[in-house]
Amino acid sequence: MKLDDDDFSLFGLPQRFAQDGAEIAARWKQLAARVHPDKFVAEGGAAQRMAMQWALRVNEAHQRLRDPLKRAAYLCELRGAPIQAHENTRMPASFLMEQMQWREALDEAADAETVQRLDDEVAQRERALLAEAGRQLDELGEPAAAAQAVRALMFITRFRSDIDQRLEALGQ
Repeated sequence: MKLDDDDFSLFGLPQRFAQDGAEIAARWKQLAARVHPDKFVAEGGAAQRMAMQWALRVNEAHQRLRDPLKRAAYLCELRGAPIQAHENTRMPASFLMEQMQWREALDEAADAETVQRLDDEVAQRERALLAEAGRQLDELGEPAAAAQAVRALMFITRFRSDIDQRLEALGQ
């Protein structure tokens, strides 16, 4: 293991979007146990500090690998198509229209049932975009197209957070 290994190499996983969540969790547990700072108490402060760096690195990798959106974004970056979410906010007009319609529907929703139906619709779109990002990365080798899907998913994630807040306000 090297600190500068990519997350997939660190976890001994193939560099692809499709992953088994249970396998990621199992490898994280193994790695975390292996580098836990308490295991290095007898070796002194320097060894413990190094173990702390390793533990931090393993935990950061785990956070990226276990979350499909973060994993897709990371793969795009590894393959030369960084997301650049703050610099590149261009989206297809059809996606922007869809966002506007969802926002309007959320604003007009009078009850939790209506908001929940909207959330179900948005969640379905989210799953479809995630599958598309995975296909672009694993099957088609198109990281730039996957990056566009990831940027759209970032919008959807924020919107679903707004839906959650609205459901909370409605007592759900």
